[in-house]
Amino acid sequence: MCTSLPSESLLEHLLAGSDEALVGFQTDGTIVLWNRAAQDLYGYTEPEVLGKSIAQLLPLYELPALEELLQSPLRIDSSEAEATERLHKEGMRMPVHLQRSLIRTASGEILGVLERTRTLSTATAGSPSQTHFRLMVQQMPVVFWTTDQRLRITSHWGPSLGLHRRMRAKVVGQTIHEFLRCPREEEAPVKQHLAALRGISSRFEFRRRNHVFDISLEPLRNSDGAILGCIGVALDITERKKTEEEIRHQATHDGLTGLANYREFYCSLEREVRRAERSHHSFGLLLLDLDDLKGINDRMGHLAGDRALRRLARVMTENCRVTDLAARYGGDEFAILLIDADAERVQQIAQRITNHLNEQPGEPRLSASIGSAVYPADGQSPQELLEAADRLLYRNKKALRWQTAHAD
Repeated sequence: MCTSLPSESLLEHLLAGSDEALVGFQTDGTIVLWNRAAQDLYGYTEPEVLGKSIAQLLPLYELPALEELLQSPLRIDSSEAEATERLHKEGMRMPVHLQRSLIRTASGEILGVLERTRTLSTATAGSPSQTHFRLMVQQMPVVFWTTDQRLRITSHWGPSLGLHRRMRAKVVGQTIHEFLRCPREEEAPVKQHLAALRGISSRFEFRRRNHVFDISLEPLRNSDGAILGCIGVALDITERKKTEEEIRHQATHDGLTGLANYREFYCSLEREVRRAERSHHSFGLLLLDLDDLKGINDRMGHLAGDRALRRLARVMTENCRVTDLAARYGGDEFAILLIDADAERVQQIAQRITNHLNEQPGEPRLSASIGSAVYPADGQSPQELLEAADRLLYRNKKALRWQTAHAD
């Protein structure tokens, strides 16, 4: 016990509640009194806490109230008691019944504050406002956590989201590396936690299992501004991301065939030209025109024409790699961007599409006129490549019409 406090005051308080956790701290927050019951309640031994700040025992949401109390200790009413929460050494939050009183000299000078604390059952803990606060936090799609300077998790609260499911009391004390199974410090979000320890705030998206989180990380500071660790907030934005992706898909894809639309195709073609200029590789381009779509619509109706367009789109997709891009270029015009392809591969894909259309059963029988271009042999800009492929397409279409006319 600290000899700087009057022995009469200490004895009076100790006798009043020897089975209660007694924590005395000066008006700057420094702990100067710690009894055996406090050790049992909080898990700290006396040498571990004497001279340290009382703030280490309080949840984050209690820190502003503590600052206010230290600035105006005369506001303390020793007759009032409250149900609140305190932090165990292992980071667990404990519901407690707390009563404060001022420690004074014989002349009435304020030396500090004495907290008398005992545990509460979770069934009775918490005032209505605190209960409402906890319910609100539990039902919001938000997870909060704190770490120390070694990135060990010291506290957490929020609902059981995908990120939070393993965040039980048993993980308090684990490092962020252990919890996220990210041994490398350059991996997100470990590197952002390390940056927070250097005073750098960050905000980023993080995917874990089937969830997407918008995470904000800040340095956790004490009242003097020294960094104690990190404080993180993760907002579950999974549904929002799904909506954004759906909107983007609708804006960049054809509603009938599901292929990329003209805008997406042309932007991809421009990006591929720029990439090819840097890396000096080749790529290919196919333009396809579904033959006699007007005749199909006139003979069998527009629903049959739509089915024909979807059949061609399916054949194109089946003969593309994942890295390639198939698009509906116009009404009956389609295109394929073939990444890292030479002239031989471009012709192979064109022939495979032709063969698959010929082999398809059912009516109407489908065929497509195809034109191709290869970068850089046939052009070094998007426009030059499209024009080269378009010239070859209409040359082939013209030849098909000649063959059809002479066959009749």
